[in-house]
Amino acid sequence: MNTRSCQLWLLFSFCLLFANLAAADDPNALSEDERVAGFQLLFDGKSLDGWTHGGNWRVEGGVLSRSGRGGSLIYEASKIPDNFELRFEWKVAEGSNSGVYYRPGQYEYQILDNAKHADGKNPRTSAASLYFCMAPSHDATNPIGEWNSGKVICKGTVVQHWLNGKKVIDFDYADEKWAFNVDMINKRGADLADRGANLSLQDHGDPVWYRGIKLRQLGDDDQLDRTPISPQPLTKEQLKAEAEKLEGILERRRNAASKKKAADE
Repeated sequence: MNTRSCQLWLLFSFCLLFANLAAADDPNALSEDERVAGFQLLFDGKSLDGWTHGGNWRVEGGVLSRSGRGGSLIYEASKIPDNFELRFEWKVAEGSNSGVYYRPGQYEYQILDNAKHADGKNPRTSAASLYFCMAPSHDATNPIGEWNSGKVICKGTVVQHWLNGKKVIDFDYADEKWAFNVDMINKRGADLADRGANLSLQDHGDPVWYRGIKLRQLGDDDQLDRTPISPQPLTKEQLKAEAEKLEGILERRRNAASKKKAADE
């Protein structure tokens, strides 16, 4: 290699190294490993291209946030694949509640301040839970005001939630031992076999921030970490409150159905 070629090679290597370092510092950029793995960037940190909302979501300083009511922020450019890995970062204020919906119906990765919000009293509705279905193994949230890294991995009938590098849910809904959990979320309004939703970030009227939203489709060769973990147990008091909440959901649904039937007659 002559001197000129060597200089060009060194320049190319320096540019590649700089690009990788820049990506590592920018949560809204793909790292080289993420590009190789097939991730797509759903939020570039600059615009809401590909997203729809009711005027209540904005981009500031590379971060998605909401102000005022107007509904969820929905990624309309493409739907979630059947088998996928979704990565995102999230942050909440004191008492805040939001959620990441990634399949039809009530498939929700709960976003929450566990300490201040009422949903934090029940592990099955706490941060990183599959809301009203499966509790995380433990509370892995960072202190309020700090960023958390979330991850959802779904393949076949297995659903995994990760929080800050810890796998907190590993749930095969075809396993009969989880029949109670499946029945709960069915009653709330989800069929765990449903597929083909648009990614949706919930507006619950509370301050919440998102960034680093990345998605890839999983192939047959992608293997999951199936290290066994167990959901947090619920106390008798928590189970009682949960049953009352579920009955309230069902009662409101019955009332709505009755009103609709009366209006149609």
